[in-house]
Amino acid sequence: MKDFRKLDVWQKAHALVVAIYKASTSFPKEELYGLTSQLRRSAVSVPSNLAEGCGRGSDADLARFVQMAMGSASEMEYQLLVIHDLGYVATQVYDTLNSAVCEIKRMLAGLLQKLKADR
Repeated sequence: MKDFRKLDVWQKAHALVVAIYKASTSFPKEELYGLTSQLRRSAVSVPSNLAEGCGRGSDADLARFVQMAMGSASEMEYQLLVIHDLGYVATQVYDTLNSAVCEIKRMLAGLLQKLKADR
């Protein structure tokens, strides 16, 4: 069992969750059960999958959860585009959040490659 808190990608994903929660507090109230909820759930899913994968018994299990985290990160990347295009966040906020999710996706890809090479 690995300590997920020691993964750099988990730390960045956790920081992104906090940033998204803060940014989404100003979304229109009619989006509470729409984009606000979807964006928050996809954001939380990334570090959650990493934590769950680290709690499993093997690198193969962890790799499977890293792949799920990648899917959630891709979903979040699209949702960020939607909130930007709808004008729910300023371009500067979007650029910061989008840059973070793209970096996390690169880190997840690197972790997945390492886990597959270690098999």
